[in-house]
Amino acid sequence: MSITRRVFILSCVLLGASHAAVAQKYGVTVNTVKPAALAPAKTYVWGVNRQSFDKKIDALIVAAVDRELSERGFSKVASGSSDVVVTYASLSRTDVDLKQKPKDGASAEIAVGTLLVDLSDPNRQTLFRVRMDTPIELNTATNEATVNGIIKQMFEKYPPRSKR
Repeated sequence: MSITRRVFILSCVLLGASHAAVAQKYGVTVNTVKPAALAPAKTYVWGVNRQSFDKKIDALIVAAVDRELSERGFSKVASGSSDVVVTYASLSRTDVDLKQKPKDGASAEIAVGTLLVDLSDPNRQTLFRVRMDTPIELNTATNEATVNGIIKQMFEKYPPRSKR
């Protein structure tokens, strides 16, 4: 492969990567919602999660999801059969702000948290999947308020119960 062709391919890859980094969308995204299947659901159980590495953050996420589901009329069961199985996955990443002028030769880095909450039927068919990508501040003093706010925003997308 010629050097010119290699440079062209590398340029295309870098251009695509920079476009993806600049175009990053933060906020709540609902990937799946099945209101008719969720309407009769009244009980839930926690399934196996890809939980946060930080056990305190894990506990905050579980408590916030429990609270939001309770506000929507769900009752938690410790184990056994339920109408819905709840799981979550979390990760953190670093985005690079390519629009901002680099300081000391380095581009600005943004700590980003991603949280995905799934509500599935007992056969693991997803009924509601919501994702939040948001810049995060790594501050133990504000973790609880941050997690509660994120989960609240996510569950604002939960379909309202139909009135019978």
